[in-house]
Amino acid sequence: MNQRALIQPGDLDAGTRLPCQSRTITQEQLNRYSRVSGDQNPLHLDPDFAATTQFGGIIAHGMLTLALVSEMLVAAFGKSWLETGGLKVRFKGAAYVGEYLETWGRVEKIATNGEMTELVCAVGVWNRDRDQEIITGTATLSLS
Repeated sequence: MNQRALIQPGDLDAGTRLPCQSRTITQEQLNRYSRVSGDQNPLHLDPDFAATTQFGGIIAHGMLTLALVSEMLVAAFGKSWLETGGLKVRFKGAAYVGEYLETWGRVEKIATNGEMTELVCAVGVWNRDRDQEIITGTATLSLS
């Protein structure tokens, strides 16, 4: 894990893009996530049950897809994200096994407060297979 931000305050402008993270959703990821999180919802594990739901099949845990956003922010800002970061997001769609997800992010606002730089970033997750944004929101953090 990065201990130091890859993007430094002097490198930032409104519109600076954050490094994309991507992943194809696999059933093994869902199984592992279910074990470590304790979320055993059959919507994520049982194809027969999931087929009877509004989704028509197994979908990824929302928090598993959201973890991609945090991975992007760690890649961009390292320890600063882990120590000062906050997220406010909206889930807008689902990700199915086999689908390819990508994060996106950009700096929206920069404010200097003494030795600290306060950032507001627009962030989200795009489902490339469905050409659909499945998460959108805002990340806030401080850089020193």
